[in-house]
Amino acid sequence: MRTKLLTVSLMMLGTLTFAQSTQPIKLYPKGVPNSKAAPAAYAEKNENSRVSMVTDPVLTPFFPEKGKANGASIIICPGGGYSRLAINHEGTAVAKKFNEIGVTAFVLTYRLPSDAIMLDKTIGPLQDAQRSIQLVRQRSKEWGLDTGRVGIIGFSAGGHLASTAITHFNKAVIDNKDNVNLRPNFAVLMYPVISFTEIAHKGSRENLIGKTPTPQMVDLYSNEKQVTAQTPPTFLVHAQDDKTVPVMNSIAFYEAMVKAGVKGELHLYQAGGHGFGLVNKTTKDEWFNGCKSWMDANGWLGK
Repeated sequence: MRTKLLTVSLMMLGTLTFAQSTQPIKLYPKGVPNSKAAPAAYAEKNENSRVSMVTDPVLTPFFPEKGKANGASIIICPGGGYSRLAINHEGTAVAKKFNEIGVTAFVLTYRLPSDAIMLDKTIGPLQDAQRSIQLVRQRSKEWGLDTGRVGIIGFSAGGHLASTAITHFNKAVIDNKDNVNLRPNFAVLMYPVISFTEIAHKGSRENLIGKTPTPQMVDLYSNEKQVTAQTPPTFLVHAQDDKTVPVMNSIAFYEAMVKAGVKGELHLYQAGGHGFGLVNKTTKDEWFNGCKSWMDANGWLGK
């Protein structure tokens, strides 16, 4: 009896271990592109679940329990105004939630735009997002993933990065000699920064394109202006009373999707503020359940 209990315990331990994250994977083991030597004081920090000063970006995989994976995957871009990353409630917690529905999740610890460490800070975060998509597709067989079901989700400024990834994929800002498809198959944008026009989150805009950007740069990174018929289907969530990132960001992107004939859903809460992560505490509704149903209806959760 004791032997049987020990065997069961070991099996359970193995399952739990598999469901947790593996070691972070360096995006650029041979050297980070578009980089310059960081100042001595510029070192990665992780304080109060906020990561900043990232110089060596990584992708941390979270695998579902053995036998539960359905082949779908999603890359997670935490928010933080392009100055830090809310790595827990907009990163690891979200990854584990996707694991529950059989989706393999990857938390992206991306570089935050900075003239101190980048030759061109405007493309730094997008390089890391594109490299993540490239890496997941390159290692899809190893991880048992379907290259036709690779998604991306972003929160706040991470939503700007995700929306950039789904509207700027035709122009590679990384080395892509094997011509790997950099277009995600679907996207989820959570209270996202979308526009750098008058409805912009000014901190995100300034951090990415500077204090005095040209009109051309403002338009380029106002992603509602970059939506085309090739933009992947997108699921958006926002609260009407968001005082950090105006709800018109999501509305503008959704309107552009409708005009371009891109499939998607827009879920608006009357309250909830900004940065609520998985749970909007003003309502009993859970956006993740709606997201799951949307993914299932589009076939990304498999048969």
